[in-house]
Amino acid sequence: MKLKLIRGAKGAEEVLTRIDPLDLSDLPKAVLDRTHQAFGEGVSPEQSVLKMLQDVRQDGDAAVRRYSKLLDGVELGSFKVEKEQLAQAAASVSTELRESLELAAERIRQFHQAVMPKDWLDEEGGLGQLVRPLERVGLYAPGGTAAYPSTVLMTAIPARVAGVNEVILCTPARPGEALNPAVLVAAEISGVDAVYQIGGVPAIGAMAYGTDSVPKVDKICGPGNVFVAYAKKLVQGQVDIDGVFGPTETVVIADESADPGFCAADLIGQAEHDPLATAILITDSQDLIDRVERELDEQLNIQLRGDLARQALERQGRIVLVESVAEAVELADRIAPEHMCLMVQDPWKWAGTVKHAGGLFLGEYSPEVMGDYVAGPSHVMPTGGTARFSSALSVHQFLRTMPVVSLSADDFQKLGPAAIEIAKAEGLDGHATAVRMRLDKLQKLGRN
Repeated sequence: MKLKLIRGAKGAEEVLTRIDPLDLSDLPKAVLDRTHQAFGEGVSPEQSVLKMLQDVRQDGDAAVRRYSKLLDGVELGSFKVEKEQLAQAAASVSTELRESLELAAERIRQFHQAVMPKDWLDEEGGLGQLVRPLERVGLYAPGGTAAYPSTVLMTAIPARVAGVNEVILCTPARPGEALNPAVLVAAEISGVDAVYQIGGVPAIGAMAYGTDSVPKVDKICGPGNVFVAYAKKLVQGQVDIDGVFGPTETVVIADESADPGFCAADLIGQAEHDPLATAILITDSQDLIDRVERELDEQLNIQLRGDLARQALERQGRIVLVESVAEAVELADRIAPEHMCLMVQDPWKWAGTVKHAGGLFLGEYSPEVMGDYVAGPSHVMPTGGTARFSSALSVHQFLRTMPVVSLSADDFQKLGPAAIEIAKAEGLDGHATAVRMRLDKLQKLGRN
């Protein structure tokens, strides 16, 4: 399979495109027809999301039930998944899958324990910082073409390590189908307190505003379709969110030493997520390009999701031919991809030069796929170039920091006059007075 070839970094910047994760203007006709059928002619997808959120905020459980029946064809009694259903899920998964999920969970837990920040207090200097976890976090696990128990691990475990008191999970029910057992087992392993079988925009609204059945949370994490992404954006401020994520993306930087089969497999592994996924190879070797393209043809023909991956590669896949690895890294930095993979000789040599990436994967035995499942860091990473200013999900996103100020009388006397001058410049005489009164008291006490 021949991907679109771009020669030179300058040309690549002009051709490589980003997909707006909140763009509801170019949805398939079937989705638009379904929206009009459910909400009326002339109602835009944006308006439908806003209406659902408003209804859930106003009517709570009743609105959730109404939309679950309308959109998913599911009549819900209790939202909460009972212990019996969780036990059935646990009994239905293979020993191999449970052990694999437990291994992944342990590695994720160890990584986040290692990066956990600590309180610091300097009593002599009168300053410090206290680190405190959020009280309650809500997770969302989609139930579309694929289920992602790994995402449950990657969101719930950092929250638990951070010390979050309560973690809940929402995942959509399907007519006549049990909830995905792997997702439920992942929830159990990662310490989720409660699972609710609701999905889509109503789930986001329920967690953001709270209902009789679903508690209001402090933060919502987890992926979803464009409707879910738009809903998360609208409730931001009412609650915190992990981010608004677009289609997944990987940039593979490779030189002549790279294994073409590995390169092709990594591109396909990215592309099979979604027809809008982006997989890019940047290399300084024309010979490698030729060999990777042959590998793509061979591998796509035997992959279960080969047709989907081919669709993504035809739409968003690119190969960029540059002069050197240095130029490749510079270009990748400008792209600021979710995943940057260095399939080059001595990848550690180049790691220190990378500025902008959601996650960095070094060497042929550290493919992004391992980051998806068992490496340790969360696979929830910034997309669409937002790696320039945001980071992968970690314990830090589930923590608040509180600065501590405890000045001695001596320090107050040294700093107080400066505070007064700044307060006067801002026209805040009350501020200045609060300082001046204390300086006067210290002067009377003979502290000069």
